[in-house]
Amino acid sequence: MNKQGTLSEPSSLLTDHDIYLFKEGNHFRLYEKLGAHLVERAGRRGTFFSVWAPNAAQVSVVGDFNQWDPHTHRLTNRSDESGIWEGFIPDVGKGAVYKYHIVSNHNHYVVDKADPFGFFWELPPNTASVVWDLDYAWGDDRWQQQQRRHNSLDAPMSIYELHLGSWRRDPSEPERLLSYRELAPMLIEYVREMGFTHVEFLPIMEHPFYPSWGYQTLGYFAPSRRYGCCQDLMYLIDMLHQNDIGVILDWVPSHFPTDEHGLIYFDGTHLFEHADRRLGFHPDWKSAIFNYGRNEVRAYLISSAMFWLDKYHADALRVDAVASMLYLDYSRKEGEWVPNREGGRENLEAIAFLRRFNEMLYRDFPDTQTIAEESTAWPMVTRPTSIGGLGFGMKWNMGWMHDTLKYFAHDCVHRKYHQDKLTFSIWYAFSENFVLPLSHDEVVHGKGSLYGKMPGDAWQKLANLRLLYGYMYTHPGKKLLFMGAEFGQHGEWSHKHSLDWHLLQDPQHEGLRQWVRDLNRLYRSEPALFEMDFHKEGFEWIDFHDADNSVISFLRKDKTGRHILAVICNFTPVPRLNYHIGVAEGGFWQEVLNSDARDYGGSGHGNMGGVEASPASFYGNFDYTLSVILPPLGVVVFKKELSGPPKTKAETPVSPERPEPSE
Repeated sequence: MNKQGTLSEPSSLLTDHDIYLFKEGNHFRLYEKLGAHLVERAGRRGTFFSVWAPNAAQVSVVGDFNQWDPHTHRLTNRSDESGIWEGFIPDVGKGAVYKYHIVSNHNHYVVDKADPFGFFWELPPNTASVVWDLDYAWGDDRWQQQQRRHNSLDAPMSIYELHLGSWRRDPSEPERLLSYRELAPMLIEYVREMGFTHVEFLPIMEHPFYPSWGYQTLGYFAPSRRYGCCQDLMYLIDMLHQNDIGVILDWVPSHFPTDEHGLIYFDGTHLFEHADRRLGFHPDWKSAIFNYGRNEVRAYLISSAMFWLDKYHADALRVDAVASMLYLDYSRKEGEWVPNREGGRENLEAIAFLRRFNEMLYRDFPDTQTIAEESTAWPMVTRPTSIGGLGFGMKWNMGWMHDTLKYFAHDCVHRKYHQDKLTFSIWYAFSENFVLPLSHDEVVHGKGSLYGKMPGDAWQKLANLRLLYGYMYTHPGKKLLFMGAEFGQHGEWSHKHSLDWHLLQDPQHEGLRQWVRDLNRLYRSEPALFEMDFHKEGFEWIDFHDADNSVISFLRKDKTGRHILAVICNFTPVPRLNYHIGVAEGGFWQEVLNSDARDYGGSGHGNMGGVEASPASFYGNFDYTLSVILPPLGVVVFKKELSGPPKTKAETPVSPERPEPSE
């Protein structure tokens, strides 16, 4: 240091090319350059610090190693007009606690900020960053080599969505959150036994307010300290992969909280957010909105996305609240928003950002996926950017979810008047690459649990849930189920305590859990249920007109067209004997799943293992007919392998901007 306490000769990690890419918004590995990095300089170990604060008059590193004195370790402002301050502090090692002390050029603003690129943070409510490394000996090589097969659009994807802090806790210490390492063996055993292909974690990025469930993110490069350190999360993901379970992370680029130690007003100016409140403040969440038109902000966010795929081996990012990014008037009244340069309501900068985000992630990580939570009818969310799409791999089907839950909420006697709620989804089912979500959003904020949404007595509620899940697993689209729904959690989900695992002592609830397990097993074993999710050739109605009986029936087919399933759903508590449906071929149709089996808590109505098709025309559409027993509030699935040569193989769906998977 010189006499003024300024760190001399920083020997930067940043090259001139890094700065060039950063300033034009095209540096997407910024986590390798900015933030705190353990290095060696002139034979001395220490930490190199760098932070973007272009409107600062002075920046210092303060921490437990210098008694939080802003005069001891001042950073140097680069001379290239990048706005980056940097410096090397010897003998500052792993575990050191620090912040950036920023004196602004504007309004005499002075503040201590956590590191926007910090790899690790203090345990909340403390707010400082922690010097850390990302060293870890990964053991998931086999998974990485097969990642495309696990994550491709024509693969089975059954997602178990969970919140780490409330999935399970130690009954002897119910207030304590289990760590990543403690959760690993329990979660792996359960997910494997249940047959889910992937888990999706509500945001595990560091967040100051625990009841936000992680959706008020501030640590865009840090896993939450509440559950352990960086390597502990790596261990959890590594072990999941070694047990053939994919990992999806929720990621929130739509807004960030306004806590003083965070990104807001970072250097005394609106650096990460818009200065205009009509553009930079979100009325729903009382949070700040990123300025997607600023090059450095786009590079920051895309670097964060890259980081979780690169350093933590995530298989997919589910992007939260995409609709709030796309529309300038989202949740705003007239006069509370600013039209775009063309006079419209579309957020052109956010659209450009999302397209660039998807292009870059699929370029660098072609075997992963991006999934949009987009709640409107915005066109071509999952279509390539080259033809005007947003470039996502998949999108949550919020329309299917809302219509389906509204239908199931009706008393069974009234359902015949609302059958279009079920059948309408097929009209648009192949317009996007859809995930069918029964997510956390449907069991919070006074909405009640899925169990509570079902009409009837306790038996009918569980029968309705079995029917709902059977309908979802056989409907085109990938599957997502929030924790607790698989065994009929009674109460609304709360982040404050564990799920009600004691319900599994009730044979009826244990039967529901076994039903979801067997649905997953059938789903993963039958290509007809997943290969053609995004192609209309994989679905065919048998009959959707029988509203009087509240019955629908349809076929699901694999790519060859030879392996076929017939699905019949009875949405009333009345068993139907000798019910006729049409099929394409004669012979024996095996009953492979029946939600009314006694093992699942049902009444035992069934078809004795299968039915022989009769050579009788069905409405002129099919040459053969099955006469079946439909169980009350039940779904039955029949399987047939067609004879004769295979049909022409359908085109394999592909993710935007990626090559088609090899056979």
